[in-house]
Amino acid sequence: MASSEGFLTDGQREILKIASQNVENLSSSPKSPSSLLAEHHHHVRAPSGGGKAQTAGHAARNVRRSHSGKYGRAKKDGAGGKGTWGKLLDTDGESRIDKNDPNYDSGEEPYQLVGSTVTDPLDDFKKAVVSIIEEYFSNGDVDLAASDLRELGSNKYYPYFIKRLVSMAMDRHDKEKEMASVLLSALYADVISPAQIRDGFFMLIESADDLAVDILDAVDILALFLARAVVDDIIPPAFLARAKKALPESSKGVQVIQTAEKSYLSAPHHAELVERRWGGSTHITVEDVKKRIADLLREYVDSGDTLEACRCIRELGVSFFHHEVVKRALVLAMEIHSAEPQLLKLLKEAAEEGLISSSQMVKGFSRLEEVLDDLALDIPSAKTQFQSLVPKAISEGWLDASFLKPSSEDGDIVVEDEKVRKYKKEVVTIIHEYFLSDDIPELIRSLEDLGAPEYNPIFLKKLITLAMDRKNKEKEMASVLLSALHIEIFSTEDIVNGFVMLLESAEDTALDILDASNELALFLARAVIDDVLAPLNLEEISSKLPPKCSGSETVRMARSLVAARHAGERLLRCWGGGTGWAVEDAKDKIMKLLEEYESGGVVSEACQCIRDLGMPFFNHEVVKKALVMAMEKKNDRMLDLLQECFSEGLITINQMTKGFTRIKDGLDDLALDIPNANEKFSFYLEHALKKGWLLPSFDSTATDV
Repeated sequence: MASSEGFLTDGQREILKIASQNVENLSSSPKSPSSLLAEHHHHVRAPSGGGKAQTAGHAARNVRRSHSGKYGRAKKDGAGGKGTWGKLLDTDGESRIDKNDPNYDSGEEPYQLVGSTVTDPLDDFKKAVVSIIEEYFSNGDVDLAASDLRELGSNKYYPYFIKRLVSMAMDRHDKEKEMASVLLSALYADVISPAQIRDGFFMLIESADDLAVDILDAVDILALFLARAVVDDIIPPAFLARAKKALPESSKGVQVIQTAEKSYLSAPHHAELVERRWGGSTHITVEDVKKRIADLLREYVDSGDTLEACRCIRELGVSFFHHEVVKRALVLAMEIHSAEPQLLKLLKEAAEEGLISSSQMVKGFSRLEEVLDDLALDIPSAKTQFQSLVPKAISEGWLDASFLKPSSEDGDIVVEDEKVRKYKKEVVTIIHEYFLSDDIPELIRSLEDLGAPEYNPIFLKKLITLAMDRKNKEKEMASVLLSALHIEIFSTEDIVNGFVMLLESAEDTALDILDASNELALFLARAVIDDVLAPLNLEEISSKLPPKCSGSETVRMARSLVAARHAGERLLRCWGGGTGWAVEDAKDKIMKLLEEYESGGVVSEACQCIRDLGMPFFNHEVVKKALVMAMEKKNDRMLDLLQECFSEGLITINQMTKGFTRIKDGLDDLALDIPNANEKFSFYLEHALKKGWLLPSFDSTATDV
C-alpha cells in the first residue's frame, strides 16, 4: 500500500507544513494582555494603518472583532476567510481520489487529520470568571470574589476579567453596575495590578463597536464606567488621552472617551455626580460622610443659601447620620460666633421641613454634650454657649424637651454611674494611647492598675466601638489586642458579655457607624478564628439577645462568615493586617520549625521563629505539635524548647494549658498511631505541672488521663 506521505506531492507537503505551523500559532495561549498597550505611551497600542489590524503579539484565535472587521477568527474545520490559509488539505483540485474508480485502493487514501479538542487556558479562565461574577452579583461578597479570583491562579488573564465584569454589568441594573465599580476598586493593586486595570479598560473601549450592537446605550455606560474608574483613582486621567490616540478616529471607543471627558469628568462636582449615578457607593466610609458634611456647612456659612444647604443634606442620602450634621453645625457655631444665627436657622428649617428628624436632633445635641469637656479645651466658652443654646432650641420647637432628662434620685445608682463614667473616660485614653503606640504589655499594665476587672466587658465594648470608627489598621490592632487580653487577663465570660453589650446597643452604634452590623459580624467571626471565642459561644451570645433584634442578625452573619470556605484565611486578613497567612500555612510553618529544632537546631533560633510567626494567640498549636512530635520521635528535648518559651513569656500559661488540653482531648485518636501516647502524656503532664506551665484548674480536669 502506498503511504499518504508517498501520495502527497512536494507542493502539497509544503502547503501542509505551512498550514500546520499556522495551526500551532492559532492554538497557542495568548500573550499577557499587558502587551495591548505596550506599543504606545507605555500601555497603549497604536492603531494599524489602513484600517486593518496587525496581529503581531496577539493570538488571533482568542480575540474577536466581529463588527469592526479586525482580528478575523479562523473558520470551523480550519477553513479561513479572506486572507487566511483555507482548509489544511485544500489544493488546486489535482490528484483527487474517486472511490467509484475500478482501480480505487483504500491504502491510497491520505491520512485524515482529525482535529482534537485542545484546552485553551484563556477559554477556561473566561468560563470560570463568569460564575465568579454571577455569584458576586447575587451575594455582594467582595472578599469572596477576590479570593475566588486568586484561586484561579491565572493572573496574566486578569484584564479579561475586567472586560467580562463590566460587559456583564452593562446589560444589568444600576445595582450591578455599582457593584462592578466597587469590586474593581477593591481589587485594584491588592489583586489586580494597575497595569492590568488599564489593559482591561483599553480592551473594553476597543470593543465598544461590538458592545454597541447588543447594548443600545453602550457608549454612555462605558463612558460612565471609565469616568468612575478615574474618580476612584484606579486609572489615571492621562490614560484617556493615550488611549484615544491608539484608536481609529471613527471608532465608538473614541466616542466613549470623549463622552467620559466632556459629560462626566469636566462637569462641576463631577466626583459626586459620577459616584451617585448608579445609586451611590455601597461602601461609603464614615470619613467621607463627615468630610462632606463639614464642607457643605462651611459653604453654607460663606453663601448663606439655606435652600441649597438643605438640598445638599438631603443628597447625602444618610438620614440615619443627620445627628452628625447637628453636632458639626453646633460646633461651627461655637467656633465662628458671627455665624451662630445663620447655623441655628439652618437647623431650625431642616427640623421644620422634616429633613432632620426629632430623634436625630436630640442625638446630635447628646453627642455634643458628651464631648463638651474636650471641646472646652479649644473653645473656652463651649459649655456656656451650649447651656444657652439648649433652652433656645427647645423654646423655638426644633429640639424636643425630652433632651433635658431628669437625673436619677437613687443615690447608689448615681454613684455607680459616676464610677462607670470615670472608668470609661480612663479606658478611652488607654485605648487611644494603644492605637498610637501598639504597646500591648503597657495597655495590660494600665488596665491592671485600674483594678476594675468587673468592667472588662465595658472595656471590650469601648475598644471595638472606637476601632469601628477608625481605619482598618486600628480594627486589626483591636482584634490582636483582644487575643492578647484573652490570653492574659480576660475570661471567656468577659468576652461574651462584652459582645452581648455591643450587640444590645447595635442600633445606636449604627447611628454613628454606617456599616456597623457588618463590622461587628467580622469582629465576632475573627474572635472565633483567633480562638478567643468558640463557635458555641456565638450560640450563647445569641441566646442572651432579643430574638428579632439587629444584634441577633449580626450573630447569624458571623456564623455564616465562620462557616464559609477558607474562612480562616479570609478572616485573618479581614482588616488587611495580621500575618496574612491561612491557618493551614501557620500550622505548616510551626511543623517545619519544630522539625528543624528536633534535628539538631538551637533553642534560641526556634524561639525566634515562633516569635516571627506573629500569632501569639495560636501558640497553643506550637505546644500541641511539640508534644505530639516528642511522642512520635521518642525524644524529650521538645520539653527544653517549651521550657525556654515559657521562661521568656513567649508562650503564656493560658496558651500552654490550651495546648495540653488539645492533646488530652485527642488522646484516643493519638493512641491509634502512638501506642504509648497515654503513658507519654502522663509523663509530660507531670513535668508541666511541676514546672508551673499549666493553670491550677487543669490538674482537676486531667485525672482520667
